[in-house]
Amino acid sequence: MGNNKFRDKVVLITGASKGIGRTTAFILANKGAKIVLTGRDEKALYDVQSRIVNQGGNAVSFIGDITDWKTCKKLVQFSVDHYNDLNIVINNAGVSMRGNFSNLEFEVIDKVYRTNLIGATYISAIALPFLRKSKGSLVFVSSIAGIRGLPYNSIYCASKMGLRGLAESVRIEEYQNDIHVGLIYVGITQIDKGKTTIGANGNHIPLKDRSSRNIMSQEEVAHAIIKNIQNRKFISTLSSLGKLNLIVQKFIPKLSEFLLIQNTNKIIINGR
Repeated sequence: MGNNKFRDKVVLITGASKGIGRTTAFILANKGAKIVLTGRDEKALYDVQSRIVNQGGNAVSFIGDITDWKTCKKLVQFSVDHYNDLNIVINNAGVSMRGNFSNLEFEVIDKVYRTNLIGATYISAIALPFLRKSKGSLVFVSSIAGIRGLPYNSIYCASKMGLRGLAESVRIEEYQNDIHVGLIYVGITQIDKGKTTIGANGNHIPLKDRSSRNIMSQEEVAHAIIKNIQNRKFISTLSSLGKLNLIVQKFIPKLSEFLLIQNTNKIIINGR
């Protein structure tokens, strides 16, 4: 295990059984961190834990749904009880959706908000007293969809934009406590095989394979998250598309809107 500033740091990662969360856990464990993995897929979570432990790392698992306040309290307390500390919280858990806003079932709206925004809010609020003691890091994994609202992604965009407001507020409030708050705008990234998104009526829509596209790998995103923590940076915008989106939305918002209107059909097709 590498000897660096992450050695023996206790890192809680939500949505750690798959994708970016899983990859971030592997890399941080390899750097000597003590990982608390959480998610709802018991088998997948234990597979990640076993792989870390078998490679000489240190990891434990907590099965639970972060949309439940009591579960979040148990999760944070479990982390502190097991490792006697909490240094880094990475709010990575999230779900995506596709569908016209007027057609969305309530259950879809509720699930996306509760997973992407409410769950991160719960975990962060409960973890803050422990992060104050360790002068640690609180990280929110957002998306370039959190920079500008996209058609047929309304609730996903709104939930990711909400993370910006939460991160900004907490960053100022906790400045005197020397807590690092990080916000990661993730661009289009390679996905696990078989990954789905939620349709307007709650059905699961398979996402197209992205392996042939020139996009960021899960490893690149994980390294960017880790770099954000290491440098105690506030906002990290990933991918050239994300950076372009940020600039256009800030300085030429009308152009951004025009391009989205002209390319709505492409967004629907490529978004899958």
